[in-house]
Amino acid sequence: MCGRYSLVCDAGHLQAYYDLANTGVFAGPRFNIAPTQQVPAIVAVNGERHLELFHWGLIPSWADDSKLGYSTINARAETVGEKPAFRAAFRHRRCLIPADGFYEWQGEKGHKHPWRIEPDNRDEFFSFAGLWAAWESGADVIRSCTIIAGPANLLVQPISDRMPVMVPREAWALWLDPDTGMEALQPLLKPPPAEGMRAYRVGEHVNNPNHDDPACLFPA
Repeated sequence: MCGRYSLVCDAGHLQAYYDLANTGVFAGPRFNIAPTQQVPAIVAVNGERHLELFHWGLIPSWADDSKLGYSTINARAETVGEKPAFRAAFRHRRCLIPADGFYEWQGEKGHKHPWRIEPDNRDEFFSFAGLWAAWESGADVIRSCTIIAGPANLLVQPISDRMPVMVPREAWALWLDPDTGMEALQPLLKPPPAEGMRAYRVGEHVNNPNHDDPACLFPA
């Protein structure tokens, strides 16, 4: 699964990299993004790419209440088109979730050590495959999202058996287009190549989701 990631950059870099029509919702560097927080995601709006904020933990429109969100921070790549919580969003409401790195924990329960996985090139981003939904209760509307996770690649396998699915640049338009068919999406739900990534162990400072500062990135 993917339960923690970072987005440490400025709004201008993000806008140029993804050719965004707006970046107004980006509040600045995030070193330790955790479930249930507000996260920036890229969606297609009238043919343009917009950056919008979503609650991390997808709440389907049919849910009785918003508490479902914590159990839906990730969707399994193997079943995302079948599970009731995700299948409608997978068909028509896909997004890209930009990250400059993510964290995975290695070891047994009670003895887990955090690792950071990031692009070799610090100017690059990981583009996580995401889904979004809108849940309404009276006048309240919660827009939420999930990150699709699948089998780990060769770099991540020694640390964790799961990792985020990543959409390559050449498939961004295909992924964001709500009219793209299932047969075109399925080939994207595979482990990203290990080339161009690196991993290193970080300190336990990142274990606390309230810690959102540069120390989360420091090598152990």
